[in-house]
Amino acid sequence: MRIIFMGTPDFAVPALEALAEAGHTIVAVYSQPPRPGGRRGRELTPTPVHKAAEARGFEVRTPVSLRGAEEQDAFAALEADVAIVAAYGLILPQAILDAPRLGCLNIHASILPRWRGAAPIQRAILAGDPTTGVTIMQMEAGLDTGPMLATLRTQIESKTAGELTDELAERGAQLMVGTLRDLALHRPVTQPEEGVTYAKKIEKAEARIDFSQGADVIERQVRAFMPAPGAFFELEGERYKVLAAKVVEGSGTPGVTLDDALTIACGSLALRVTRIQRAGKPAMDTCDLLRGRPVPTGTAIA
Repeated sequence: MRIIFMGTPDFAVPALEALAEAGHTIVAVYSQPPRPGGRRGRELTPTPVHKAAEARGFEVRTPVSLRGAEEQDAFAALEADVAIVAAYGLILPQAILDAPRLGCLNIHASILPRWRGAAPIQRAILAGDPTTGVTIMQMEAGLDTGPMLATLRTQIESKTAGELTDELAERGAQLMVGTLRDLALHRPVTQPEEGVTYAKKIEKAEARIDFSQGADVIERQVRAFMPAPGAFFELEGERYKVLAAKVVEGSGTPGVTLDDALTIACGSLALRVTRIQRAGKPAMDTCDLLRGRPVPTGTAIA
């Protein structure tokens, strides 16, 4: 098929690669414009999809909006059979949705209609969902409301958002390739009206740990925000990111350490921090941190 690919972050790269390897013609790749980045935060840095597309010699387009007639005409002029969308980040106007012969198909990282929206992987972990997955969806004007063509499920277990993102990116890419191969066999299924939830964008303020919550809730918070933005607490005015932790037996005043191994009392049970990162320092196992920066029993952590 003649495919327009639309994606931005690392999650979308496996789909672009898989479609190219499957022999489809990628007529253009759309991605978010380069943003300031680099060590000094000044250099314009292309997105992961932009870099992957250029490496394969694909034309890359980075409009700030698709609402203008000129951009819409340029999109339609590509005469694509289908547009494949994976975490692109721009709203697609109706003229864009209608331009490809077969419309626009989206790779969404949840089992719809649960977790429509921007952060389905993180929200599934935070909610304690036992499973999640990928949905291939025919796009329409609503937010992730279109009919479903294919789904797959996976267990969340103890996975972090980073691990789950990598898994769903790879599995979603293969699911999309298979869906296109047998597209005539995939009849669209309308999403059920029951079970709709919305995965709103992650706000940085959500990453601060509140030890009055149960340890199981906080452990999910740690996994949901790993690797970014990173769940954190403050100790003596310094910020510490918690990269890994486990729920253990223990009780006490929430936010106060129960031993010298950085086991912290929570609203219920306790949380033992096993991997940590001080501001401006490399990540390390907690035992290595404590050798140089002891945190004695009874220390209050905010």
